[in-house]
Amino acid sequence: MAQAIMAGGCFWCTEAVFRDVIGVIAVESGYIGGTVPDPTYKAVCSGTTGHAEAIRVTYDPALLSLDDLLDIHFATHDPTTLNRQGNDVGTQYRSALFPADAEQRASMEAAIARAQAASAKPIVTVIEGEDGAMPIWYPAEDYHQEYWQGEGQRNPYCLAVIPPKLQKLRKSFAAKVKPG
Repeated sequence: MAQAIMAGGCFWCTEAVFRDVIGVIAVESGYIGGTVPDPTYKAVCSGTTGHAEAIRVTYDPALLSLDDLLDIHFATHDPTTLNRQGNDVGTQYRSALFPADAEQRASMEAAIARAQAASAKPIVTVIEGEDGAMPIWYPAEDYHQEYWQGEGQRNPYCLAVIPPKLQKLRKSFAAKVKPG
């Protein structure tokens, strides 16, 4: 198994997308890239910790390449808005990638280049962390995990934002979507 950490706005929304992708074993919502140890959701939402809401995707590279995973990431969030996804504004909603090693960094740089070639607007996604020194990952509180499968189905924000992302996934990456 392999893992990739990506930030693309609200982790409830990105988690929902990747749970539907063939080859994804697990998706964990969390916080990364900040300066405060053991951040809470409330602290991260204040924008003062420096963390991004992110997801850690565990996947089977025999079924899903990192390149495909990254292409799905770029297609299902807006990588052209700085520190913003829709109505979510702040550095905690930035578009960022967190490579575990030099090989992942190279794949992430190539994915940004592919996204830029397909976009008329500048891609603002950043790659954070030094090679061999990924920022510390903090899992989000339990109630954020698998949010769309539970509370998210009753949350007006999620009902407005997640279904269009899932439709885009199903339309643009039909061969990569889990059945049912």
